[in-house]
Amino acid sequence: MPPPLPRNSLRAFPRPRHYPYSVSFFTACLVALAAWILLSGLDDLFIGIVSFLTRRRQAPRPPQAELECARERRIAIFVALWHEHKVTGQMLDRTVSTVRYGNYDVFVGVYPNDTLTVRAVSEAAARHPRVHLAMLPHDGPTSKGDNLNWIHRRMQEYEREHGVEFDVIVTHDAEDLIHPESLRLINWYSADYAMVQIPVLALPTPAHEFTHGLYCDEFAEFQLKDIPVRQILGGFVPSNGVGCGFERKALERLADSRQGRIFDPDSLTEDYENGFRLHQLGYRQIFVPVQFDAGEPIATREYFPRKRGAAVRQRSRWIAGIALQGWERLGWRAPWLQRYWFWRDRKGLVGCLLAPVSNLTFVCGLVLWRPIVQETPWMAWLYAATLVTAAFQISMRMYCSSRIYGWRFASLSPLRAFWGNVVNFLATVKAISQFTAAHRRRQTLRWQKTEHSFPVHPLQAPGRQRLGEVLVRMHCLNMEDVEGALRSLPSGSRLGEHLVRLRKLTEENLYRALSSQAGIPLGAPDDREVSRMASRMLPAEMARRWRVQPYRVDMGQLHLVTTEVPSDEMVRELASASALDLRFRLTPPREFQRLVKLAS
Repeated sequence: MPPPLPRNSLRAFPRPRHYPYSVSFFTACLVALAAWILLSGLDDLFIGIVSFLTRRRQAPRPPQAELECARERRIAIFVALWHEHKVTGQMLDRTVSTVRYGNYDVFVGVYPNDTLTVRAVSEAAARHPRVHLAMLPHDGPTSKGDNLNWIHRRMQEYEREHGVEFDVIVTHDAEDLIHPESLRLINWYSADYAMVQIPVLALPTPAHEFTHGLYCDEFAEFQLKDIPVRQILGGFVPSNGVGCGFERKALERLADSRQGRIFDPDSLTEDYENGFRLHQLGYRQIFVPVQFDAGEPIATREYFPRKRGAAVRQRSRWIAGIALQGWERLGWRAPWLQRYWFWRDRKGLVGCLLAPVSNLTFVCGLVLWRPIVQETPWMAWLYAATLVTAAFQISMRMYCSSRIYGWRFASLSPLRAFWGNVVNFLATVKAISQFTAAHRRRQTLRWQKTEHSFPVHPLQAPGRQRLGEVLVRMHCLNMEDVEGALRSLPSGSRLGEHLVRLRKLTEENLYRALSSQAGIPLGAPDDREVSRMASRMLPAEMARRWRVQPYRVDMGQLHLVTTEVPSDEMVRELASASALDLRFRLTPPREFQRLVKLAS
């Protein structure tokens, strides 16, 4: 048996021939990288400290009674679409069913060569008088700004036809879950501010989905820390593109310098640019701080890309628009304070390119720590400083993420940050490549749409009220009736059915309330829509057990009627039996039985 090696025997092994040179080269690279990370980290540290010190200075939520009693200004919601037929109908149905505001209309911009989306919007407009189709005069895609400008013209036509005038314009996308209180808040704040931004947050997904989890972390940090500090320090508030309300007169003043166009059609991030230009003109802006209602944040929610390729494509548009186009179009011509926010918005051009190198260097630094410190002892202080700032930054991200998604989800933020470095690097390279190629060919950058999804289960939507609250809001009952029914509710019974049995509520009003609560359309489809072939798309035993009836297959979607608000278990089982997206309609039992006979 050989004798054990001496404790320090590893030092006796011969080092590689170029070992000193490799350490020196690595040290030089590490110094440059650490200096950049330290500079950026100190910048983030400053924002974090200000956020902590000013956390109590955020505007409180107006009292609910005042929100409900405030005069409703006329609001136009603009939704620009390109290849969004899979989600448009659901988004419009839910919005009309759940928004707690009366004085609004929805104008939806579509291209003539996007026939499936045109059809989806036309069907929604037939169901909902508030929804209006805005057909662009040319094929698409062009840019979101161009689409929004043509929606604006359609709104002006509507005003002339009906003798009305809109006061506020709100922008949204087809995948947005608009919070029921969103328009009330915009209405309230728009009396004093020309631009009102409602928070935007990603919907929760399983922790193993690192790409979408990255959006959860970043948007939580941005909405809870960065934007509030930006507002407190007097910086311009960049519009998020969705959930943003603009004073009509402020937008028209912008349009005076752009041939009547309220958004710049040549900009990839027209929302960001409008936010800066409104601030430059002296208009007041406000970011409504994240507040909670029944445990859910009052915010616009959506699913962001869940695959790496789609995330890179979306982020490359943001980088090209905000950092590259913003630099080109807005330059640095601004007061010194605004230049600081330009720096924060554009520093990602360098930071994202260096991010994978920092990942690799972090690992190499741990391996070569001893020889590096021996050769340059001061490096230990620089390395320690970067670690402290990085630890502070990731701790702030974890805290912000935990406030929205809980600590269990937030605990994986450090790992998602490493993955985010890779995704942002690829997006930055793609953005620079596209921007350079467009300049070389003297072309404008085109609108690159991302594939979007909408929650399959209607009750996944945030901000859902309880049935009793919905019934009171609809003036079907008063709160005393609801509380009395709850006290006498038999075990295992449901409140709605109990109220019908007590003759406190009609079946018609119950289903109206259920439709509003769940955000799914109410009423039987037209008999001409019912297809016998579609009725065989689910196993008969499963359809009977869940009391659902398939009646149409259209645009990759299976349309079903049901007498019950879909539960999680129902959706999971039905989805396992069909590769199509599920779309539900709520119908009273009598109508349901008639449709079952019609389809048989």
